[in-house]
Amino acid sequence: MDADTNDSAGLRLAQDPEADELLSRSKLAALTGMLLDQQVPMEWAFKGPATIARRMGTDDLDAHEIAAQDPEAFAALLSEKPAVHRYPGSMAKRIQQLCQYLVEHYDGDAEGIWRDVDSGTELLRRLQELPGFGKQKAQIFLALLGKQLGVRPTGWRAAAGAYGEAAAFRSVADITGPESLAKVRAHKQEMKAAAKAAKAARADGG
Repeated sequence: MDADTNDSAGLRLAQDPEADELLSRSKLAALTGMLLDQQVPMEWAFKGPATIARRMGTDDLDAHEIAAQDPEAFAALLSEKPAVHRYPGSMAKRIQQLCQYLVEHYDGDAEGIWRDVDSGTELLRRLQELPGFGKQKAQIFLALLGKQLGVRPTGWRAAAGAYGEAAAFRSVADITGPESLAKVRAHKQEMKAAAKAAKAARADGG
């Protein structure tokens, strides 16, 4: 059997059963993991939602509850060892901003972002409006929705750009197990090396 075969059709981004179960069940958890996915290993980022839920004494995440948290207390919760992120204070603020936005615009329901959407372009626009989601992060999450969560409005692959390509192995959208994780990590390392080489070439030319 392929090491990346996923019989449960659930997400396997954290490579941790408890964390992945929450990501598969809660779209807010998946969004939060995507928000955390910067400047830390992917698995660390996507374990974050489960860690937050556990420290809040629940088995789920609720946008209303997180949005209403005292900012200092929420930052302290993320800062407990092991920290949820390399920069727990700033990420706590971003997570609360995301939840506050969801409460204001979607009554706290993350699925409301795409439930009635009819085009990939519109879904990308909505994702880019989320606090902490630039175009790249929005495209990656759009690709994840299409490839693994069955959210496929017309033109979703085109809206996701290169991340929407089949078997692209460019982002978390293509991670279904250890083998694909290794491929995505290798791609990211190649991109980082190419950027470093380009920067060195510009410096030499200058």
